[in-house]
Amino acid sequence: MDNKEEKFKEAVTTILEIIGEDPSREGLQKTPHRVFKAFEYFTKGYKQDPKEVLNQALFESSNNEMVIVRDIEFYSLCEHHLLPIIGRAHVAYIPDGKVVGLSKIPRLIEVFARRLQIQEQLTEQIAEAINEVIEPKGVGVVMQARHMCMEMRGVEKAYSSTTTSALRGIFLKEKTRKEFFDIINTPQTNRF
Repeated sequence: MDNKEEKFKEAVTTILEIIGEDPSREGLQKTPHRVFKAFEYFTKGYKQDPKEVLNQALFESSNNEMVIVRDIEFYSLCEHHLLPIIGRAHVAYIPDGKVVGLSKIPRLIEVFARRLQIQEQLTEQIAEAINEVIEPKGVGVVMQARHMCMEMRGVEKAYSSTTTSALRGIFLKEKTRKEFFDIINTPQTNRF
């Protein structure tokens, strides 16, 4: 066991003691290790390079129409309370000579979501990475999420949703922006 894991487990044990629990009771004996493994997974994005993810499947293309990947589930942790953010992302771009493999868009979201985040920054990071690597005519990212820091504590309002957007290039023009928002706001009837 490395020093990092040991320190993490000691911290979780201390938290359990502070809240009045007995870390040695049967149900909690392995909790520090489980929490360590969970946080390794929840924050694995720190060990991933978003540019590398996109560059793995970058292809030349003459397509110049909007490419949209919508309803991408994501899970993140609020950097203020370490509580879950649960949502869906919608990403579109208009190619300018290059396209990226469609599976790389959800993977890119995962890279940034698996870091401590605020939704506003997460949205911006995704748009910037696509803009920088793919160099499209424009990119649009919309994220809709529930924040457990609002629902489990604080205002305690269930089912509240926060929407953020990041638009670049041609998506700043009203016509393109409207087309993008109309598409992502249209209910999907065909599920594959």
